[in-house]
Amino acid sequence: MKKNNFEIGSCPGTCGNSSYCGAAFSEPDVDKPHEGCDKPHEECGVFGVYSYSEELAVAPCVYHGLVALQHRGQESCGIAVSDRGVFNHHKDMGLVSEVFNKEILDGLPGQAAIGHVRYSTAGGSVRENSQPLVMRYIKGFLGLAHNGNLTNAHELRSELEERGAIFQTTIDSEVIAYTIARERLNYHSVQEAVKAAMQRLHGAYSLLVMSPRKLIAARDPKGFRPLCMGRIDNDIVFASESCALDAVGAQFMRDVDPGEIITCDEKGIHSDRSLCTKDIAHCVFEYIYFARTDSVIDGVSVYDSRRQAGRQLAKQKPVDADIVIGVPESGIDAAIGYAEESGIPYAKGIIKNNYIGRTFIKPDQSQRTNAVRLKLNALKSIVGGRRVVMLDDSIVRGTTMQRIVSMLREAGASEVHVRISSPAFRNPCFYGVDIPSAEDLIANQHTVEEITELIGADSLDFLDLDAIGKLTCGKKMPLCTACFDGRYPDGITTHHMSKDDKIL
Repeated sequence: MKKNNFEIGSCPGTCGNSSYCGAAFSEPDVDKPHEGCDKPHEECGVFGVYSYSEELAVAPCVYHGLVALQHRGQESCGIAVSDRGVFNHHKDMGLVSEVFNKEILDGLPGQAAIGHVRYSTAGGSVRENSQPLVMRYIKGFLGLAHNGNLTNAHELRSELEERGAIFQTTIDSEVIAYTIARERLNYHSVQEAVKAAMQRLHGAYSLLVMSPRKLIAARDPKGFRPLCMGRIDNDIVFASESCALDAVGAQFMRDVDPGEIITCDEKGIHSDRSLCTKDIAHCVFEYIYFARTDSVIDGVSVYDSRRQAGRQLAKQKPVDADIVIGVPESGIDAAIGYAEESGIPYAKGIIKNNYIGRTFIKPDQSQRTNAVRLKLNALKSIVGGRRVVMLDDSIVRGTTMQRIVSMLREAGASEVHVRISSPAFRNPCFYGVDIPSAEDLIANQHTVEEITELIGADSLDFLDLDAIGKLTCGKKMPLCTACFDGRYPDGITTHHMSKDDKIL
């Protein structure tokens, strides 16, 4: 993989990221399909439904929920159903609309279903690693969909292998499934097995577990990854984000609490909160970048959070300018907040091509320097001759930002002032966010002044770390900010992890 920060193009993997990733061109590595990408990537998304009425078509319901969660992962997807205890499933590489059609969905009848969209933060980008996982063991069938990353996956996997377990995948999720299956031998119910397994799992996980007659939703005790609960009449729905509930016409009920286990079965809905604590650390990047704008995560509007980030940036380092613009998509909300606070008019200065799919053809050598324009283009009539403040959510390696600033200059912008709605990345994430190793992060190699020069901007400012608390819009909420300050909520350090365990 080439490490030249400014030789960029389209992602060599299959990311199809919602914002342009700016990956360095090279042949893709199966195990690291996004190495070189200049954006953090989504983790995964889960969606499940338990039909008490047995009138709801559960597979089409999950399909529409996954479409709404497509921004969280575009590599692979799948749906598993339970039809009175008989399991069936379909999964493959690709987008939800590519993998499923009416005939396939009609062939997945049932009363309960779970679904998954995947971006690989651990394990290779291959079909075998797609989810949901469906396994048969001594107690019957078990299905599992998982969003997050375990920090002790290697330890648990080695322990299981020493006891004779044979793994079919390279993902953390299979470690979780095996752990639950083993614990099930010691307990009378699958929900008790899930609870016992959770006490052995370290790190981030939002889980949907399906047994022949039950659907279980569980969230790690720190609440790193989001998970919420809704209702369609008498039927229960779980989703990574509230926008997916809206997509299927479900009424939002509440978020699943960190450490909570919710079981849906023929007897009703049961909540076990015995693993819940006050030691919570929600992922701040759900608000900055990952979640869809129209979602509400743990009681905080994502849109309001991003607007607040823009407002804080306007206060931090004011600048004389003519217009404020945002890089689609998440930069737009911050730009609106910046404009509101500064009084500088907001304008739509960058257009995104929404029809560039996951597999668009990579340009040849002569076209690489213009590859960013496959996804983004500047409106000359808006930015030409004007002093521009441009908002974006992050700078990882600096590749994409350099190209966008150059694009604005070529469109006639007289000044380009870059404002980033997050603090500078300085540390890798071990909880399911695909952030490169520390040595590849531009903020660890250069000062703000040097980065400003490298990307060709007139000025640059990152959101102050002290302003992170403002993103929750008045709600007191503990946040994980380890990727910015290195303070990992469970005390982990990079020295505790082998290279294979790091999120590279």
